[in-house]
Amino acid sequence: AGQGSFYSLLMVQEYTSEELQLHKTKDDCWMAIHGKVYDVTKFLIEHPGGEEVMLEVAGMDATDAFEDIGHSKAARDQLKKYEIGDYKSDGAAPKKKSKGGSAADADGGSGGITKILVPVLVMAVIAFLVQKFM
Repeated sequence: AGQGSFYSLLMVQEYTSEELQLHKTKDDCWMAIHGKVYDVTKFLIEHPGGEEVMLEVAGMDATDAFEDIGHSKAARDQLKKYEIGDYKSDGAAPKKKSKGGSAADADGGSGGITKILVPVLVMAVIAFLVQKFM
């Protein structure tokens, strides 16, 4: 039995959006946040914002909603105890949109380009300055 439990600790359960969508009730509430799946059923009544806000994102990728609220480090740490596995996103799960929409939604999804261009430009400036003053 000891060996089996050791190996089960090494195995990380993966959940698909199809599986995630089966758990969206007050009695069975799962959500994905930053690539992890959490069973937050027991936390619903403790949630400071009320269970209703959590049920709105139950059974889906709730990353945007979680980040829009600006949860504290303590809240993020508390989330860890509800983790049950990894989220294998296949793009099929509904994703809770933020109230105002994200910047990527507003500008046609170029957020990824910005994430690449800014570091490249910073590196170019640094390279120029190093070359000029060294």
